[in-house]
Amino acid sequence: MSHKARNMVRSLQLAAALGPVLLLATGVAAQGLTEQQQFARGIYQELVEINTTTATGDTQKAAEAMGARLRAAGFSEADVHVFSPAPHKGNLVARLPGSGARKPILLVAHLDVVPALREDWTVDPFKLTEQDGYFYGRGSSDDKFMASAFITNLIRYKKEGYKPDRDIIVALETDEEILDANGLGMQWLIKNHRNLIDAEFALNEGGGVGLKNGKAIRNSVQTSEKVSVGYRLTVKDRGGHSSLPRKDNAIYHLAEGLVRLSNYSFPMNLNETTRAYFAKTAEADKSHADDIKAILASQPDLAGAGAIVGKSRV
Repeated sequence: MSHKARNMVRSLQLAAALGPVLLLATGVAAQGLTEQQQFARGIYQELVEINTTTATGDTQKAAEAMGARLRAAGFSEADVHVFSPAPHKGNLVARLPGSGARKPILLVAHLDVVPALREDWTVDPFKLTEQDGYFYGRGSSDDKFMASAFITNLIRYKKEGYKPDRDIIVALETDEEILDANGLGMQWLIKNHRNLIDAEFALNEGGGVGLKNGKAIRNSVQTSEKVSVGYRLTVKDRGGHSSLPRKDNAIYHLAEGLVRLSNYSFPMNLNETTRAYFAKTAEADKSHADDIKAILASQPDLAGAGAIVGKSRV
């Protein structure tokens, strides 16, 4: 199966961190869940089963569905906003009013997902499938588990009359998977509705909760965001004619360069943040201690990094 999502443990940790604990699933069949758990699973399933592929899906439909859930739970129109900055593109901003003793907290998740071809999956990627203690489906972890946890918890807070000492704002954005390249997601919200999302601080999917045997052992905090960089390679030569092909041509030169690039191992450069991260991880999780020691050496061992990546893959 193409994408395996841990059985909602991450959502459980998230729910615990926000206040009253709301279990999304515990590895038992859906019919064994409590009424509240079934409600949470229903929101999760609804969101996963809306195709929100960045290029061809509909994040507006997803935003409207979550907005409808909130309004049905008693949230006022003034506290639930669904925006569509372009066709099939949607953002949602919802607010649970607090006492105002402190500035709001902003909880951010994204609605869009990367493509999923049915022929590449053994299950339908846009149907939530629960099997062997895992959920399968495009977006089941990145990032609809988080979006559904935010919405579910917000509804529970409302129903239970919970009034925090600060407003809790939830923002579900579009186009995160393409770095908001067209300015229709978070950039659009900042530009057009900054007042609705203004907060003392924000939490998003970047810093995860590290688990060992089902228990949280660390909570990561980002100091910056790593982004991709694209390069365009151009090779020129004196030209010629296809009727007299030459070995000395631009296509072959470019191919040779790409082969050399594929065989090159870039050096590992640690900064203050990554060095501290590995050091603290070694203290919390002894199973990676030897690999981390190799990384932190004066001459970092790339094999150690590879071993950690291999062990961390789901």
